[in-house]
Amino acid sequence: MGKIGLFYGSDTGCTEAVAEMIQEQLGEDVVDIYDVYDVSAEDFNKYDKWIIGLATWHDGQLVSAWDDYFDDYQELEFQGKTIAFFGLGDQYGYSNYFIDGVGTLGKVAIEKGAKLIGFWPTDGYEHDESKADMGDGNFMGLAIDEDNQDELTEERVTKWVQQIKGEFGI
Repeated sequence: MGKIGLFYGSDTGCTEAVAEMIQEQLGEDVVDIYDVYDVSAEDFNKYDKWIIGLATWHDGQLVSAWDDYFDDYQELEFQGKTIAFFGLGDQYGYSNYFIDGVGTLGKVAIEKGAKLIGFWPTDGYEHDESKADMGDGNFMGLAIDEDNQDELTEERVTKWVQQIKGEFGI
């Protein structure tokens, strides 16, 4: 079993906290964690299994780190990679853009040949639109709303981590 690279971008610290929760639950011996502000393609290339996390800002914008890294992200080698996404957003204040960042990065990964895992039910969320909504009752990854449902974060992360353990084969 190869290690998993967890890559996150966090402007306010919420995504970082969720990334650390995921690493803690999977184990530091299983997951290496990276802030996207400080990564290179070589960091991604060390792993065949990735977890990618980010928040979505305002009208569907990527957080600063991912926005800055987006051109380089699109040039990464996705063939043979298995990727699980998690995203943070505000389903009420920005209901037309809820976790759009996951959809933006996920679309690139799919188009470039990655295998996506960690799909998450849209039930329990009140959003109007999302680039991460696959149209089949699932998001492309775990959806976290720290603004309105922070009391559900730990439970959702725990359930999702158990799900991706099986999907990653660990």
